[in-house]
Amino acid sequence: MARGKLERKPLIPVVVTVIFFAWLYLPILAVALFSFNDKKSLSSFSGFSLRWYDALIHDSALIDSLAASLRIATIATLGSLVLGTMLALGLERVRSRRGRVIGAVTLLPLVTPEIVTGVAALLLFTGIGLKLSTTTVILAEITFSIAYVTVIVRGRLAGIALEVEEAARDLGCTPFQAVRLVILPTLLPALIGAGLLVFALVFDDFVLAFFTTGVDPQPLPVRVYSSIRFGVSPAINAIGTLMLLASGLLIVAALVIPRVLARGSSSLDLITGGDVR
Repeated sequence: MARGKLERKPLIPVVVTVIFFAWLYLPILAVALFSFNDKKSLSSFSGFSLRWYDALIHDSALIDSLAASLRIATIATLGSLVLGTMLALGLERVRSRRGRVIGAVTLLPLVTPEIVTGVAALLLFTGIGLKLSTTTVILAEITFSIAYVTVIVRGRLAGIALEVEEAARDLGCTPFQAVRLVILPTLLPALIGAGLLVFALVFDDFVLAFFTTGVDPQPLPVRVYSSIRFGVSPAINAIGTLMLLASGLLIVAALVIPRVLARGSSSLDLITGGDVR
């Protein structure tokens, strides 16, 4: 009897957990549901229809913003992958107090409130006379995303023995060739995972885009926010549902693809430091 009581799940934690997830996800499900509403109402659902997705396709402003967000996310992902990988390689090879300090500073964007980063980027760009545009959004997103790439790639590097690179050097490779032919192929799962994760984060990012964007074309999250201020249209629900679906698929791919390639470890393992191989 005592064992049965111990194995029984406590009621209060279960109820709190259910309430938490309901509070978190029911509004998202409501957005997805009303994106299929056949009338312009956000309070009553009368039937399923794709009219708001059709309206979205014919909304040139939203389509331009979608293209801008895709362009920003792609360039920011490539830029942060290059810089973050170089930084991770340098930090992993520099075993000194200075390297540890630089590594700690690298993690600051992960714990700094994003609104602080956005205001700082705005002050920097206006201070140097750089006009706010898509370019400034890309620069801000790359700066913010480098930390994610560095953490993921460095976690993978920690599982690569230094003797592997030394063996390549003994076989006649230059330092650059050892990195290009030996280290980078080993880092491929981490690079894919980091790239997909950064793409999803940048594509959905609102705060940095809001502070660093110009007039047109605005990134999609900023365009959606501007549209909501003048009244919520079910077309906004449609674009929100599509953004949610795309981001979810990217994050799942960022976790699954590296696990398949690395045979057991994913980007989530690399971020948390678990199961590094």
